[in-house]
Amino acid sequence: MTQPDAIDPAVPPSGDGCVECDADGGWWFHLRRCARCGHVGCCDSSPAQHATAHFRATGHPVVQSFEPGEEWFWDYSTEELYDSGPELAGPASHPADQPAPGPAGRVPADWAGALHR
Repeated sequence: MTQPDAIDPAVPPSGDGCVECDADGGWWFHLRRCARCGHVGCCDSSPAQHATAHFRATGHPVVQSFEPGEEWFWDYSTEELYDSGPELAGPASHPADQPAPGPAGRVPADWAGALHR
């Protein structure tokens, strides 16, 4: 995939949602989990794009989808998608009852118009 130290399978995710969106009352479309430190951030379609910002700030290149039923990984440094990879410490996704976009109660009615395409 990428350099061996880019993934630490023992580190759990930082929470059920995007760390920064939760801190500032924002919302997300889909979630990505850093495979090195467990940081959960929002995807590039989300208004704030915190997963990519985390990569730029830390240099941690590999994320895994944090959506139920998805196992793929993305390597920012090579811009490559991998259908699977090592099993990371659980949980493997946000709670199944958490909606996407989410979280419940913070998503505006016109959310689709705020997505980055």
